[in-house]
Amino acid sequence: MNNTVHQAQNSPDTIKGLTAAEVQTRIEHGQINKLPPRSGKTVANIIRDNVCTRINAILGVLFVMVAITGSWINSAFGVLIVVNSLIGIVQELRAKSTLESLSLIGEEHPIVLRDGEEREVTQEELVLDDVVVVKAGNQIVVDGKVLAADYLAVDESMLTGESDPVVKEPGDPIVSGSFVVVGTGKFRVSKVGAESYAAQIATQASKFTLHKSQLQAGIDSILKYITLILIPVGILTIIAQMRQDGPADWREVILAITGALVPMVPEGLILITSTAFALGVIRLGKRKCLVQELPAIEGLARVDVVCADKTGTLTENTLEFSQIVALADTNTEAYREALAQLAWADPDPNATTQALCDAFKKPAHAWHVHERKPFSSADKWAGISFQYDDAVHSFVFGAPDVLDPNAQAGNQAEQFGNKGLRVLMFGIVNKPFADVDVARDVTPLALVLFDQKLRDDVPDTLAYFAEQEVNLKIISGDNAKSVAAVTRRLGVNVGETVDARTLTDPASFGETVENAQVFGRVTPAQKREMVRALQERGHTVAMTGDGVNDVLALKDSDIGVAMGTGSSAARSVAKIVLLDNKFATLPYVVGEGRRVIGNIERVANLFLTKTIYSVLIATLVLLSNVPFPFQPIHVSITGWFTIGIPAFFLALPPNNQRARDGFVRRVLSFAAPAGVIVGLCAFTAYMVASGGHVPARHIQESTAALVALIVPATWVVALIARPWNWWKILLLTLPLVAYSIIFTCEFTQRLFILDSSNEMMMLTGLGIGFIGAICVEVLWHLVGKKNYVQE
Repeated sequence: MNNTVHQAQNSPDTIKGLTAAEVQTRIEHGQINKLPPRSGKTVANIIRDNVCTRINAILGVLFVMVAITGSWINSAFGVLIVVNSLIGIVQELRAKSTLESLSLIGEEHPIVLRDGEEREVTQEELVLDDVVVVKAGNQIVVDGKVLAADYLAVDESMLTGESDPVVKEPGDPIVSGSFVVVGTGKFRVSKVGAESYAAQIATQASKFTLHKSQLQAGIDSILKYITLILIPVGILTIIAQMRQDGPADWREVILAITGALVPMVPEGLILITSTAFALGVIRLGKRKCLVQELPAIEGLARVDVVCADKTGTLTENTLEFSQIVALADTNTEAYREALAQLAWADPDPNATTQALCDAFKKPAHAWHVHERKPFSSADKWAGISFQYDDAVHSFVFGAPDVLDPNAQAGNQAEQFGNKGLRVLMFGIVNKPFADVDVARDVTPLALVLFDQKLRDDVPDTLAYFAEQEVNLKIISGDNAKSVAAVTRRLGVNVGETVDARTLTDPASFGETVENAQVFGRVTPAQKREMVRALQERGHTVAMTGDGVNDVLALKDSDIGVAMGTGSSAARSVAKIVLLDNKFATLPYVVGEGRRVIGNIERVANLFLTKTIYSVLIATLVLLSNVPFPFQPIHVSITGWFTIGIPAFFLALPPNNQRARDGFVRRVLSFAAPAGVIVGLCAFTAYMVASGGHVPARHIQESTAALVALIVPATWVVALIARPWNWWKILLLTLPLVAYSIIFTCEFTQRLFILDSSNEMMMLTGLGIGFIGAICVEVLWHLVGKKNYVQE
């Protein structure tokens, strides 16, 4: 924004707002700002989306086919439909509740004029014709028309794409989705509810979605491949089973067909993914972290650069006045009076001005304000002209290296800044603010010093990022050396600091941003350019901030993280809001993202291994023209103990491995050959046990084949679970105990249609299975270990 000054217009005393009776009338007529559900989904939508899925439809058809045969034990896989749906519904409802409760805390609460008094209301309590009071940093949540403008300028970049602030005068429209950059004002609400653009903003702000997720895109891609394979293999399996020699019992044919098709469906993969994301939201919600878009969890797992604003992130968002250092003479008492007048005359005090208000009592006799130039992050100074003693006195207050860059005062200010103090200069000019050239026209009067309180939790957070090889860049509007001094107090070796005003060469801009760590005097536009420069160099960038000057960078970063006490504009564009304002929460967010993405990728190997070996077995059976070896209950057993239960628990533990691109390639590079090994073991054992001629009743041969399948499949789980600890060993031991009971107990053998009485066949199955496990181990060392073993 340029230095043009706009006079205040419309006396605020003439605007009273609605009365309580007028508000009630509008409520009765339905003229209220009713917003869509905060989580984006209704309960009905959640139930529908978890029940009416493609996988449930496939399993449902197969379940009906088996149920018609009367073999209820073989239809046990139908339980998966109920379990998958219930787990998905419960977790998504919990996530919805978490999002809604956190959204209520983090949302904008407009100030309205009612009965001539200002009062805070929720967004849904706004009614048509309400008068809304706004100031710098406020998000505009409903459409309206400006009634009074005191140097009011708004950023409409989220609507128009143009980042230059738009000056608003009385009578101008003001649109929801924009936010106030400088100044204050009042506007009358002209649209509410669904008619306002705010309805769309509210829907997007807390929507429970997996859109734009690389992980979800990868899983969808895998499911497309599986579908392309499943359809022709399924059709050919049906034909082959119906052409078997001997009298064809239609019941046996159906059971063989479903036994072939059921394991091809990766029924738990989608469930594990959605459940992991939902649990991530719930865990972060307990830490007062609002995830406004679910892909943000995944995005943080990929982050390798965190750009942090100093004020409000590394330091508290409040300042404490320290002292005045006179430059022109020693009459600091006169300067204190002028500073008090300047601070108390500001209708929208920022942290610096508020610190002066806290330090100086409100003047008994306020000077008359003649002209005012609000502070903006672009030019880093503010000014107020007072009329008293029959004269106009114009004071300026801002960055010393901007107001007096070449004088001794600037050098003195730098010395204080090097100690970690916040230093501002107080001076006087003899021109209207619109004509001031700050480098020449300012007469310095004093330096004003403020103490900056460091956040106690920052050092540990910075240490975590260093340990996890996440590069931290401090990007601040303050003096570069002052920022470096603060950062050093946190124990960070900052190297060479960069004054962003020197970054004038586009050719070297990206390289400088890549190599340096601390930047000062950064404008809001430069913050955005820095984020883009890092992204162009292949980095996944998280930006933290709390002020209106951070909005552009927050919006363009891969993951925008706003503080809960920051401006509503910053909160509205951020994908994650730290409602407790603790920078130390960020490592937990990063860790949660890595937990979700890393573990889902690991367990995806289990489901895809199952799909691959199922397709291979069906294909080999087709080519060999033999009966399918397994009943549906057989694949249900392996699905429970070798896939489903282990996958659920392996999706929960911490995982510090940073997410990388190439999800589909990595998963298939291990799962595909592992599935081939398991499938070959099962089919080989089946054929060897039968001597190459499978009898019509082949329960013993099927049992041997199932053993040969379970051994290497279980070893796949063991490899995916590495590194082992006590609970993982227990997780691997319990299924083996269950299999021992199932394969040796007479009752369970009858129940699950098994027969392990032929010792030679069982030894054959075990031997081939162990050979398969050795092959899987070799494969792990060749492919899987480098992808999934954590250091």
